[in-house]
Amino acid sequence: MSGRTARLGKRLGSGAGTGTADGAVNAVALLLPEGCETSTARTSPVAALTARSLATTLARAGRGHGLTTHVLHFRCRGWNGEAAHPAADAEWAVAEVVRRYGDVPVCLVGTGTGARAALLAAGHPAVNSVLGIAPWLPTGPDATPPDPVKQLVGRRVLLVHGTNDARVSPDLSYRYAERAKKINRDTCRFEVHSDGHGLHQHRTELRSLTTDFVLGSLFHRGYSRPVQDAMAAPPPLGLRMPLAAGFGVTLGK
Repeated sequence: MSGRTARLGKRLGSGAGTGTADGAVNAVALLLPEGCETSTARTSPVAALTARSLATTLARAGRGHGLTTHVLHFRCRGWNGEAAHPAADAEWAVAEVVRRYGDVPVCLVGTGTGARAALLAAGHPAVNSVLGIAPWLPTGPDATPPDPVKQLVGRRVLLVHGTNDARVSPDLSYRYAERAKKINRDTCRFEVHSDGHGLHQHRTELRSLTTDFVLGSLFHRGYSRPVQDAMAAPPPLGLRMPLAAGFGVTLGK
């Protein structure tokens, strides 16, 4: 990976004919794809396409609000121990978004190792929200040191995890959310019962939840009732909120 640099993928949404009347960019959602524990290979094409598909969904939903989305292309797919390449790349990407678009709010949406990178990069002043899908959090609360949570203060945070995830521990994401909730009340977590790491059985509900959270956070337009309830509820209720079948179809604001 010598000489390789991170880069933002193609801009989706906003701009002439797809966003506000003047093409203004009012907010950015930055998608951080899934990776793995150790590798210097490029990001998996499958992971990149999955992130791009979600970025396209968000761009369409944010049409008219001035939402732009980008997929971050990491230098490599591996976390690689203390090097934490995805976290450094995520920090660079937020700074690059600010350089390109100015003072606009940013929502970080990450999956797996991308979710961990999003949580760690949340301390940038431009970041107003973070969504972690099946976050890879191998360091539990008793580790030395555990992943920090202080950077989440003042951000809206949502984690979502399948209870049957055999690749990434849902228990560790719960314990991380529990620590975050103690210092940041705007933290919640949804559980997808009987679904695995990819959340394939509830893909439609996951996209609806993601859209609801991202648009609600970036444009202050309010969340659906389940997200409101999860944010307001104390642990463990607000951190084990079930993602019900039909979310986004049968449930209203």
